[in-house]
Amino acid sequence: MFSKTRVTENTRPQQSSGPQPAPEAAAPAAAERTPEATAAPASAPRARTTPSVLSSDLTVVGNIKTQGDIQVEGTVEGDIRAHQLTVGESATIKGEIVGDDVIVHGRVIGRVRGLKVRLTASARVEGDIIHKTIAIESGAHFEGSVQRQEDPLANGGTKKLAPPAE
Repeated sequence: MFSKTRVTENTRPQQSSGPQPAPEAAAPAAAERTPEATAAPASAPRARTTPSVLSSDLTVVGNIKTQGDIQVEGTVEGDIRAHQLTVGESATIKGEIVGDDVIVHGRVIGRVRGLKVRLTASARVEGDIIHKTIAIESGAHFEGSVQRQEDPLANGGTKKLAPPAE
């Protein structure tokens, strides 16, 4: 019913009569010789791992930085930088939070920077939001300004926004 077409097969003429490695075996050997093939591309999807969780009875004073995911349920007095950052309903963060994907269910007092920022109905944010895409659910409390940027994660690329004129 289905047949393999000659277009997908190797059509180069064989020049030596000796034994040839199977095409499947030759491909990985060729890939190992090129440094571009061994290095993972920057945009390669990451393997999903379990996020680190800061429980509701935990208070952290200081900055937190990770390449992975983090879920905060407790209190943090300091800046947080992560790949995916989830602020739980019982959490309070006093400082700047930065991440590729930021989901806020709890309270943040400080600036929020992220490629994707989502404020759920239970979110309470007092500070500016710099984002590439944003979603604010009905019921979320937000006091501050919103600014869209192509690269909100760039360090020093954002200036402090002026306070509202009275």
